[in-house]
Formats: sequence, structure tokens, C-alpha cells
Amino acid sequence: MRLIAILPGDGIGPEVMAHARRVLEHYVSVRKLPLELWELDLGAERYLKDGTTFPKEIAKRIENEASAVLLGALGDPRVPGLEYARDILFGLRFGLDLYANVRPVKALADRLVPLKDRSAKDIDFVVFRENTEGIYVNIGGQFKRGTPDEIAINEDVNSRKGVERLIRAGFEYAKAHGKKTVHMADKSNAMKHAHELWYRCFFEVAKEYPGIDAKHVYVDALCLYLVQDPRPFEVVVTNNLFGDIVTDLGAGLQGGLGMAASANVHYADPKRVAMFEPVHGSAPPLVGKDLANPLASFLTVGMMLGHLGWREEEQRLESLCAKAIETGHCTPDVGGKLGTKAVADWFLAELAG
Repeated sequence: MRLIAILPGDGIGPEVMAHARRVLEHYVSVRKLPLELWELDLGAERYLKDGTTFPKEIAKRIENEASAVLLGALGDPRVPGLEYARDILFGLRFGLDLYANVRPVKALADRLVPLKDRSAKDIDFVVFRENTEGIYVNIGGQFKRGTPDEIAINEDVNSRKGVERLIRAGFEYAKAHGKKTVHMADKSNAMKHAHELWYRCFFEVAKEYPGIDAKHVYVDALCLYLVQDPRPFEVVVTNNLFGDIVTDLGAGLQGGLGMAASANVHYADPKRVAMFEPVHGSAPPLVGKDLANPLASFLTVGMMLGHLGWREEEQRLESLCAKAIETGHCTPDVGGKLGTKAVADWFLAELAG
């Protein structure tokens, strides 16, 4: 039995996660997959009620017993400091050492591609973002805060271990999926010390994969190339901050954040618990309006099932998402006229058919 921890999240998170859970319940009741669903009451509402963020006993059970975590979007304007969200996200990503954030960028229909003279077949690459180091470790401080002489510092932390294992994950993915090229994006011309480590590690690791072409690109140039012609890119490896930015650009190429799924994994040990999340954010203005696109959550469930060994179900869910776009059974952000629930109802009917 595989234990799946479900955190619905905030904003539109509970709306789309409810339908993602319906998909999982279908696999449990109809397809008889050995899954146990464990929904957790964590997020902004719980934090505002009693101050709970990410209890140690829950973190321990997830680490010791769960096979995967399905996480909804976190973020609530009533908690401007996002203390609870930081505890949950960092508790999962850092606490479980999920160092590889894997973001597929794949367009499922020509009309979703915003680039002139490009079609869906031209948008198909994956970004490996380092997930536990970089600028997001929050090392730094403020001096003379609130004065004209204020100084604010955030440190960019890069370890040889962290950089090398993320780069190796990208090459291993390329090898396993028949990809011929891995690009590494950094800013070593401006961030000499931190990103020279990335540059050096990249080409050292590349020697272990002689059949794969290793190419370096500065991150600003990468952003330019992606909107000019994304076809040369198959696998991109980069640091935490740049990966955060590049993957949102990638989401724009595939039809928006409502189509973007992600996995957070310890790539060297696939038996460890992994976390999966749609990356559209909590989108407070859309809450309760039946407008949120649930397809990213369905693609995310597919990634999770694929990670757990059911690759054919990952392909099935992706195909159904493509069919939803093709037939117009989708929300307005991707050219449809249906609401969240109607899209999910159609999707579940197709899945059951």
C-alpha cells in the first residue's frame, strides 16, 4: 500500500485539489491501485485558527511512511509573512532533501503556444532546478533597517555536493529518456565564485556521459533563446533562483501556469518520499469563482503516478489533458468556456470511459 499525503493548500488550492483527489479515488476504487489517501488539515486556515504550521509528528510520518505528497498552492494575503507556508515548503523540500525540482515544459496544443511560427511539437523540454540551496536558504540580514543607510544582504549558498548531484540528475534523466543535449544555465560571468562552481562541475560531470552534448548558456541568454526558438532545448539544469524564473517563462510557452506541473524528488533514491505540486499559485482573486484551471493538478497527479511506477497512467492523464484542450473542455485561461467543476466532471467521465 502506498500512502499519499494530500495538503490542499490555500486560495484555489482546495478547489483544484478536491478534483485531483477525485482522480486518485478513481484509481483506488476502479483501477484498484494500492493507494491510501491521507488528507492533512494544514495551511493558512489552520494557522490562523491555532498557529499550527508543520507539526513534527506529521513531518516524521510523511518521511517514514508516505510514498508521496500532493501539495496544493500555498499563500494567503491574511498572512503576509507566510510563516506557515515557509515551514511547510521548507519542511518538505529541505527536510526531506528533495533537491531536484523537475518541471516539464510541454505544450499540449498548437493554440497554447504564444510564439510566432512555432507549434506544440516545438515546446518539449524539462528544467531541473536545484531545490535546497542557492539564494533561498535565507542566510543574510539587514543593517540599519529603516534608515537611509540601510544595508540588506542575502547570501547565495552553493555546495559542491548540491551542485553536482543536481547536474547529475539532469544527465541521468537525459540518458534515461533518450535526450541528446543538456544545457546548464548560470551567470558565471557576473557571479564569479558561486557560479564558476556550477560551470566547472557541469563539464566535469558531463565527461561521465559521452553520448550527451553538454552546453553552457548564461541565464539571460537562455531566456532570450527560449522565446526566439525553444527547439534546441531538451534538458536544462540550473540553480534555485534561476530555475524559479525560467520555469515560469516555460509555463508561458506551454499555455500558462494552469498547465504547469512539477515534482520535487531525491533523484538518486527514487524510493524516498517525493512531493508533487501544480505551480499556479493560490490566486486569491479566483477563489470561489469556478475559474481555476484543474489541468495542472491532473498533470501533477500523472507525474506522481509515473514516479510510483505507473508510467502508462501518467501518459493516460496527459493524453486526456490534451484532449480537454483540443475539444474545448477547459477553462477560459486556455481558450475554453467551462468552469473548474465542469472540466473536472468531463475529465473524470473520460477517465472512467
